[in-house]
Amino acid sequence: MRKKAIIAFTAIMAIYLILLIPGPEPAATKGSEKAPFAWNQDETWLEFEKRFLEFKRLGCESLAAQIGLSIDLNFRLLDSLSAIPIGPESSLLLRLEDGMFSSAVMIAACPQYLSSFQALAVRLRNEVKSQSCHWDMRQGPAQVAAYRLMYGTRAALEEIMLQAGSDSLSPLLYCRNEPSMTASAKILGVGIHSGDILISRGGAPTSALIARGNNFQGNFSHAALVYVDPESNLAKIIESHIERGVTISSPEDYLRDTKLRVMVLRLRHDLQQLVTDPTLPHRAAQSALNEAESRHIPYDFRMDAGEAMEKYCSEVVSEPYGTAGVRLWTKATHISSPGAVAWLSAFGVRNFETEAPSDLEYDPQLAVVAEWRDIETLWKDHVDNAVIDAMLEAADRGEKLTYNIYLLPMARIAKVYSWVLNRLGMVGPIPEGMSAEAALKNKGFSKRHAAIKARMLILARQFQEVAGYRPPYWELLRLARQAKQEIDG
Repeated sequence: MRKKAIIAFTAIMAIYLILLIPGPEPAATKGSEKAPFAWNQDETWLEFEKRFLEFKRLGCESLAAQIGLSIDLNFRLLDSLSAIPIGPESSLLLRLEDGMFSSAVMIAACPQYLSSFQALAVRLRNEVKSQSCHWDMRQGPAQVAAYRLMYGTRAALEEIMLQAGSDSLSPLLYCRNEPSMTASAKILGVGIHSGDILISRGGAPTSALIARGNNFQGNFSHAALVYVDPESNLAKIIESHIERGVTISSPEDYLRDTKLRVMVLRLRHDLQQLVTDPTLPHRAAQSALNEAESRHIPYDFRMDAGEAMEKYCSEVVSEPYGTAGVRLWTKATHISSPGAVAWLSAFGVRNFETEAPSDLEYDPQLAVVAEWRDIETLWKDHVDNAVIDAMLEAADRGEKLTYNIYLLPMARIAKVYSWVLNRLGMVGPIPEGMSAEAALKNKGFSKRHAAIKARMLILARQFQEVAGYRPPYWELLRLARQAKQEIDG
């Protein structure tokens, strides 16, 4: 009996040791050659913070006239912007950016004017998107102008919201009532039409990595396509999940997954393709639905937009629209940061000129219909962003993703088990298409993110107790760097 036990133990240890042998590291992958956008305005942000404190000291009554003039000036600039077509390098756009940031600093100190600033932000985005219809969005100046104004203004609005508190604004923001001829359904109080696109931000650390690893850092990590049955007006949402591949979800299931923010995008009704065929968005959604119903579509970890057998989330949107005659993501997403490239490569990504959800917001062919976000989810979004930004800075300096190698044998067994479940149409502990090593790296990455985040939140609370206001994003990033340094020892 003892001899059999020794033999069994020896066999188990031999199998364990064999499974402990790491596989080859993924081949070095080259990122995009495009340079990432950088604000390079750290001194400006600190100056804004000083002015914010000065405005708080002065009090809102003494600032009322100045704030009113600032808001009026920005509306007049927007009137000028809507009057004639301009290029992306127009000085008017620079004046608008300066004017919006200047107003934001004052209104952060006097949040009773927040609704006026939100109205400015919505109109600015609509005007810039209208102007960008005449720009070549594949060119750097157009990309930078659209990003600085739209991303920058939303960032300013959200900083004001975070300073104002939980009841400052409704979580639902109506942006543009873009006409549509397709069937519609109500989701969270908004009429969503067949063919509408939902971009959202998940709550996982990898969601933050997808959003922030882009050359134009964004706030969205997931894209989905809405189908609405023209007879029943019931909505179905076609999306691709890392764990399950392409799925068809009800609105309730879609919203059940953590969403830190959601934006509704719709093709502009005056696009020539829609003038010719107003049902085009529904046809695209129908095509996506038909394919999802007809076969199992695995998740595309490689993020290869040119390969259709597997699909990541953006491909669920771009492929059926492309077939219908509308090419989205005319400006490809570029990922150039060596840290982002290395870490995404560790999870299986091989294409770094691709289609990221965040970039779809800037597509001139699409109107922003509505957004859902509230103070607490915005705060979580900003916190996760700051932690990821600090981690990516270290990745750019050569820090690698690691994992506990002694867990590799169990992970490989879990991968085999997952493979069996996948063949039976079920979901296993390790996603289809992800290696055991990548799964362990993801686990280690998430654990490290959580540790830095926990420490950073303590530092953020201490900052607020001393300063009397929530740390703005540049302070959050500083605190994330400090938290990471403390965790690293």
